[in-house]
Amino acid sequence: MASELPPILRDAAERQAGVVTSAQAARAGLGRNAIRARVRIGRWQRLYRGVYATFSGEPSRLAVLWAAVLSAGPSAMLSHRTAAEVANLADSPSELIHITIPADRRVAAARGVVIHRSDRAIQMLHPARQPSQTRIEETVLDLADQARSIDDAVGWVTRALGRRLTTQARLRLALTQRVRMRWRSELTELLSPDLAGLMSVLERRYHRDVERRHCLPAGARQVRVRRGDRTEYRDVRYEEYATCVELDGQLAHPADARWRDIRRDNAVAADGGATLRYGWLDVTARGCETAAELDRALRSRGFPGARPCSPTCPVAANTEATRPASPVQRPPADKGTRPGQRPASSTTGPGRGVPTRSARVPAATAAR
Repeated sequence: MASELPPILRDAAERQAGVVTSAQAARAGLGRNAIRARVRIGRWQRLYRGVYATFSGEPSRLAVLWAAVLSAGPSAMLSHRTAAEVANLADSPSELIHITIPADRRVAAARGVVIHRSDRAIQMLHPARQPSQTRIEETVLDLADQARSIDDAVGWVTRALGRRLTTQARLRLALTQRVRMRWRSELTELLSPDLAGLMSVLERRYHRDVERRHCLPAGARQVRVRRGDRTEYRDVRYEEYATCVELDGQLAHPADARWRDIRRDNAVAADGGATLRYGWLDVTARGCETAAELDRALRSRGFPGARPCSPTCPVAANTEATRPASPVQRPPADKGTRPGQRPASSTTGPGRGVPTRSARVPAATAAR
């Protein structure tokens, strides 16, 4: 029981979800024999080498995480998927517990623990959260660095931004402090100040593959609109052309939000605007068709026109449809004709196409 512990050790156990190390116990006056006795009678249980739970029964998830951090020694911290778990960036526990330690240390990984080493471990440590863990910006970049695809990497970034766990400026700064980083150019673009407001992978792909690739205007992102006593947000709004685009990703727009979206679209139409709604495949697999449709909508409201991204891009059909007809070209006048004099074979005016008198001489006469 915690009340039976020496005061110093009791404070450590309360702070560490009931978990202590043999070194902490020794400093409080409990030697190895005392620890073994408590384990033998079932009051304590050994979780890792030199790490004990000061209670019986199944350890909580928090106790397991504390034990993993303590087993890795000084300056160890939760990181990667496990740090995302405790920071509310991930929605489920990680199967393995990820720990980061300074690069100059060597630690044998305990059962179910993955050890990462970093030259920047001190800078990565969150100054306040317990158990020790990486800063949220470092956690996001660790996960992005290990992502199998750019969409997965961007997904971690946009999830952290969407849940208000960090800001683009903080992530941008953390990115510049890393010597090696996978997907650096893509993440640098995503975190640039001119893309402020991108809250999902779908919005990023829309900006890149629909707007920018086809030279469409850059719409305002996540525009806050006050309607009565409610605050609503527009994914993308083209203010000058009274047009909104709503991007429906399955995670961002669950089925039970359908009627809310319909009411929002109706409100835009009631104010004289237009709303176009696109899903994941419209942006990622049919970006050119989406751009062509949006281009037609914006052209009807004064937009001068998008550009096709290739000769076969359907946006080119919009350009051809609005191109003015070529004017009729008049044939040049004969160089020998005096001003005001009709040329011998004029194609204009009365008698056009009628040959001159000399031209009607039979060929045989001309031969003589």
